[in-house]
Amino acid sequence: MPNALVSIQVIPRTADNADVIPLVDRAIQVIADSGLAYRVGPLETTMEGPLSRCLEVVQQIYDALIASGCLSTISQIKVYCPAAAGSLYDLTEKYDCHD
Repeated sequence: MPNALVSIQVIPRTADNADVIPLVDRAIQVIADSGLAYRVGPLETTMEGPLSRCLEVVQQIYDALIASGCLSTISQIKVYCPAAAGSLYDLTEKYDCHD
């Protein structure tokens, strides 16, 4: 099956309104550790790979956040499958800064 692009934005809820950035960083680390191609954006992170693997990583993100003490998480997930228009980098290349 062709690759999918899956974007995820996590909005964790913490006890006593603690800083959520360490939990967002943890979610991104799960994606980085997955071995999938990915790109971090200001509001979401997009990964590229087989749809089943990307959705497995989404589950791993939730597991990691719960294990890190996150009370609950709201997420927005977008799926483009099959990603016939090109890879993650092909689709955004013209917007990348070039020095």
